[in-house]
Amino acid sequence: MPDFWTGCGWHLLQRAPDGQLLVTDDFLRSLLLRPELAPVAESCDAERALHHALLDAPRQAVDAARLQALADEDARANYQVWLRFRERLLVRPTLEGSYLQLFRADVDVPPVLVHLLTQVILRQVLGDEATPMEARAAEMLFRTQRIAIQDDGHVMAADEQTVERQAQASFGGIGELLRQAGAMPRTAELDVLGDDNADGYWARSEAHDFVISLNHGQPALAALCRVIERWVKHFLAVDVRVQPEGEIDDEQWVWHVGLDAQASAVLNALYQGEEVDPAQGKRMLCLFRLDFDEPQVVLPQVAGHPVYLAMAMDEANRLRLKPQNLLLNLPLARPAA
Repeated sequence: MPDFWTGCGWHLLQRAPDGQLLVTDDFLRSLLLRPELAPVAESCDAERALHHALLDAPRQAVDAARLQALADEDARANYQVWLRFRERLLVRPTLEGSYLQLFRADVDVPPVLVHLLTQVILRQVLGDEATPMEARAAEMLFRTQRIAIQDDGHVMAADEQTVERQAQASFGGIGELLRQAGAMPRTAELDVLGDDNADGYWARSEAHDFVISLNHGQPALAALCRVIERWVKHFLAVDVRVQPEGEIDDEQWVWHVGLDAQASAVLNALYQGEEVDPAQGKRMLCLFRLDFDEPQVVLPQVAGHPVYLAMAMDEANRLRLKPQNLLLNLPLARPAA
């Protein structure tokens, strides 16, 4: 299988004996080379010196005086973000441990960096045995999707940034003016991933330009279930089985986890017997059933019962999954480390 997502920095990390990831100096250097921190022509000498010093020793301490010496206010702010992110990366021995720790308090690093960590860990989770559909389904866990419901009922998911980029390229400068004015951009023409073109995913994995169908019975949902199973196994060391579900059996409904903010709100309201806004209900996209292979790993009141998962789009037809919900909100008898 060809390599994929080569730009995320996964290959720069080391592996612990249990398959967890270890932060390396080279991975930290890759973050310093991002456009937000790489020096530009206007950078002052102090900024260039700091960048050079951190590339040489990316774990060195940087005090407030060194930051204050930077002439550009944006550069100072960017380095403050990077240093805080570095601290979060190194708070636990493994990247997975640090990732979990991020969500145990208010997340204080930019979403783009959280998504990068999610992608890196997913690359480790998928390993060298992923199918193209599994890799594409995994993109949903770290990249916002734009959802389109076609007249024939097909629910299609496309990468939002790719849709915007394609639409802007189609329109040119006028397209941007229309977008700022609130006009809808022309629908971008993107390929739907299927058996006939699946092998083409590997060469285009960095482009994020394949569309998938989220309808029941379609391979993308089955692939997403396999990704969720492996994600949970990697972090929590428990075996689960996930499958699409048509409805919730009230007699078995003792626990649920929303895979995004929209779905969480709907599931919470339904569970408490509250009325759900019909428009909000229509934005629900998929329902899943998660079962534990070993009932003793969950809380006694949940043993023998499924955990229901759901995902939903927002008012702007965007799907923003939060894979951390699966790690922090499952009813485990022993909480995640």
